[in-house]
Amino acid sequence: MTTEIHTLVGAYVLDAVDDLERASFERHLRECDSCRAEADELRETTARLAHDTWSVPPPSMRENVMAAIAETRQLPPAGPAAPAPTVRGSSRRWRVIAAAAAVVAAVGTGSAVWVVQDQRVQDQRAIAEAARAEEARVRAILAAPDVVLNEQNVMNGGRVTVATSRLHNAGVVMLAASAAPAGRVYQLWTIRPGGAPVSASVLHEGQEADVLVLDGLPGATDVGLTIEPPAGSRTPTLPMVADVKLV
Repeated sequence: MTTEIHTLVGAYVLDAVDDLERASFERHLRECDSCRAEADELRETTARLAHDTWSVPPPSMRENVMAAIAETRQLPPAGPAAPAPTVRGSSRRWRVIAAAAAVVAAVGTGSAVWVVQDQRVQDQRAIAEAARAEEARVRAILAAPDVVLNEQNVMNGGRVTVATSRLHNAGVVMLAASAAPAGRVYQLWTIRPGGAPVSASVLHEGQEADVLVLDGLPGATDVGLTIEPPAGSRTPTLPMVADVKLV
């Protein structure tokens, strides 16, 4: 076996290999004790990349990394019988540098991989914060002193419940229905006096429940539910399977 397969360990741990390289390297891992030990150490190190305290690196980061790699001699593993390498504090720093350089070479970008990981953490945090804010709005509307509840059974099973609050000038639509027919989805609509139905939400195929906060809902007269093609429709397909009267 050539030594090139050993050099994939950093890129493999950081998921910077294609499907063929991944399958080949995973077969190699079953035979190579040194690469398994190396992969375990790199996983432990790269797990720190998403820590909350990491910040954006200075512009000189890539140049410093590449310069350090150019000056560091890279040796292949001794072989299957060789003992697993010992991890020390100083060697851990060089493993981080090697892992970052492997990703730069594999994906052809000038960004260190930990910046990507940090961005993923920020994205996930933003999603979680948005979900908490949405949940807080739902609770506030449902707990409002002027909340009004209206509900309607769905023709093919289930129920649509609508809670409105003029104090919040918003409402919560809660859908719990039976499965839509194959190849079809549920679509929610709002209807206002003198206006055409406006799409409020198109559910995904197979989705049977939803909780939706709608601003200005107390001004609507109806919340309707229809069964539509997967991408939804511009106008409701009649008859509606539920029509919740709000006034």
